[in-house]
Amino acid sequence: MNHRSTDDRGPVIRPRTLLLALAAGAALVAPTVLVAPAANAAASTLGAAAAQSGRYFGAATNSFMLNGQHATILNREFNSIVAENEMKWDATEPQQNGFNFTGGDRLVAHARANGMSVRGHALVWHAQQPGWAQNLSGTALRNAMTNHITRVAGHFRGQIHSWDVVNEAFADGGGGGRRDSNLQRTGNDWIEVAFRTARAADPGAKLCYNDYNTDGVNAKSTGIYNMVRDFKSRGVPIDCVGFQSHLGTTLSSDYQANLQRFADLGVDVQITELDVAQGSNQASIYERVTRACLAVARCTGITVWGVRDNDSWRRNENPLLFDANGNKKPAYQSVLNALNSVSGPNPTTPPPTTTPPPPTGGGCTASVSLNSWNGGFVATVKVTAGNSAIRGWTVRVALPGGTAITGTWNAQASGSSGTVNFANVGYNGQVGAGGSTEFGFQGTGTGPSGTPTCTAS
Repeated sequence: MNHRSTDDRGPVIRPRTLLLALAAGAALVAPTVLVAPAANAAASTLGAAAAQSGRYFGAATNSFMLNGQHATILNREFNSIVAENEMKWDATEPQQNGFNFTGGDRLVAHARANGMSVRGHALVWHAQQPGWAQNLSGTALRNAMTNHITRVAGHFRGQIHSWDVVNEAFADGGGGGRRDSNLQRTGNDWIEVAFRTARAADPGAKLCYNDYNTDGVNAKSTGIYNMVRDFKSRGVPIDCVGFQSHLGTTLSSDYQANLQRFADLGVDVQITELDVAQGSNQASIYERVTRACLAVARCTGITVWGVRDNDSWRRNENPLLFDANGNKKPAYQSVLNALNSVSGPNPTTPPPTTTPPPPTGGGCTASVSLNSWNGGFVATVKVTAGNSAIRGWTVRVALPGGTAITGTWNAQASGSSGTVNFANVGYNGQVGAGGSTEFGFQGTGTGPSGTPTCTAS
């Protein structure tokens, strides 16, 4: 297969040369209906065994692979699928506002015909953007992003179990901060905007953040944890976190504890792109990952990143459950045994909920942070409610002479120069007591230096 390169997951996972030669990207799918075998019966396939505890066991695939031995194994063993590449930005919108859903539609139809559910991957990612998007920045890119999410999630509305809304937005290393990308440079609130846009486009889908090298408690996973905690506290619609789990020959000792701490925030957790380098402990690592998921009530399923070793983007490491001839490997049996060891009710996976409107009253404050360059800037404004919840807000910002606003997101602006009033839009006017929300704007000239004023409706 001729796969495209997708991301840089670091030397622990594979060599840079392999990265450039192979393709990655992740997604899962969870079945719409989980059919469990009779009580106390050992299931003979991965999907059926997972269904005993209300979970799914899925695999990544491509529409051109839905035939021959690959499809035979896929249809027999799995109750969920995810598109390896065919729902990403470059595949679905190769030309601006020119959408192509052929591959994704074929995968969805195949899933329906075989009793599988579909997990969508990925609406927004710094990699595999079409060339036209790579050449955008600022407001133009932000608008293109929200349009893309609206059109793609809207097209598949009601057909996707869960979406990787944002993929790989955090940097590797010890800082636990965001990855520098063209998306990040549109303003720090871009991830929140993406999730809110996805909720509007497909209210029934689970909305997930997905990343790699987050298999234990480390700086990167903690940065993501802090974001999710913040989102949950402010009502940003995030329902799940995906752990890619592209593993070598070891597994972090706190793998399960890391899953659990995210689940304790009130989100589902999913193993989204599992593969394990072949070695004497491959079967053991697969089993430990499976049992970790089974031990966390809100771990709703596992997806392996391919079916046979020769389908894998890491094919020289033979990282999957079936060999190139379609034979079950020892790792397959270890996973099946683990899945068959647990049965019971579905894991706790409450559907997305709408927070009721808070009571009226209370004041608000606003603060601004700037990302400036010679001749321009992006301003991010944080609106914080006082001791009482608010239903709406207006922020007044005084701009220096010669400064002009060229774009605004998450707010409505009354003008483009001088003193500008920014009012909330429909989804971010309601802020709980002590809670906050953000909006942003981009401009030419010098960004505002004074403290903005905030008035609650």
